[in-house]
Amino acid sequence: MSQTSTSTSCCGNAAAPHDRSADEVRDAIRSGYGQIARSGESSGVVASGCCDPGSAPAVGGCCGGVSLTAEQVALAIGYDDTELAALPAGANMGLSCGNPTALAALSEGEVVLDLGSGGGFDCFLAGRRVGRTGRVIGVDMTPDMVSRARQGLQHYRAASGLDNVEFRLGEIEHLPVADATVDVVISNCVINLSTDKGATWREIARVLKPGGRVAVSDLALLRPLPDAVKVDVEALVGCVAGAMLIDDTVALMKAAGLGAVETRAKDGYVSMFEASGDRLYERVRASLPEGLGPADYVTSLEITARKPS
Repeated sequence: MSQTSTSTSCCGNAAAPHDRSADEVRDAIRSGYGQIARSGESSGVVASGCCDPGSAPAVGGCCGGVSLTAEQVALAIGYDDTELAALPAGANMGLSCGNPTALAALSEGEVVLDLGSGGGFDCFLAGRRVGRTGRVIGVDMTPDMVSRARQGLQHYRAASGLDNVEFRLGEIEHLPVADATVDVVISNCVINLSTDKGATWREIARVLKPGGRVAVSDLALLRPLPDAVKVDVEALVGCVAGAMLIDDTVALMKAAGLGAVETRAKDGYVSMFEASGDRLYERVRASLPEGLGPADYVTSLEITARKPS
């Protein structure tokens, strides 16, 4: 694949991420994830990828050839069979890179906000943890994702006996949530897609109550990317928008007013997709310096923080 600014990205858009305006990037993400919502399939977990005309867009990997199911991905990153069995059909589309609901250690009565809630996967799990006196709000900028998540509400209410989850259409850089009303902000493999990550972290700080906390799983960079492979690896880690170096993420969080920031890179996520035979990962590996692979550049990252009281 030619490493030029006109290389095809994983969502089938001709311009490279860094050559687009923020609106163009956002529209491409919305279009790609809309296709995923309608098909119920994510890249990286289905056999056909976006490199085939008319196929679903890719997120975990671009060109298909991956044998992992959405359930296998979820189990590998820390969810358990009981959690998955309780979910409405279609809530898990294999888009996760961690388990923020476990990382958050949610308690009864808490108000939880999920950024980029997709099909409602983590919202439905969080709702059971916060119980009748708690509340979960999912925000996603893709109408098809919000619609898909809302379709799962009837099953969730019947199975859990709870009516404490809602889904709102909105951008994570401009959250449709009031100031200081949230106890916990979670997000799963979404902030790397933001076109203005500084604004996203400022919004997180704004909506958190004093003493509120953050529990995020995301994709991050361990080292700067070689220019020759930047387009492919941006596709790999975020479809069109890409991820940041860990230190840069921490700096943005602190600038937004968050404290007690901690990060933990989790080995194995990228290697899992490499081992599954994803052709994008193989192509990226071939373009990297000798002796280095995608897992030397990209990681699944657990991020926790608090808003000062």
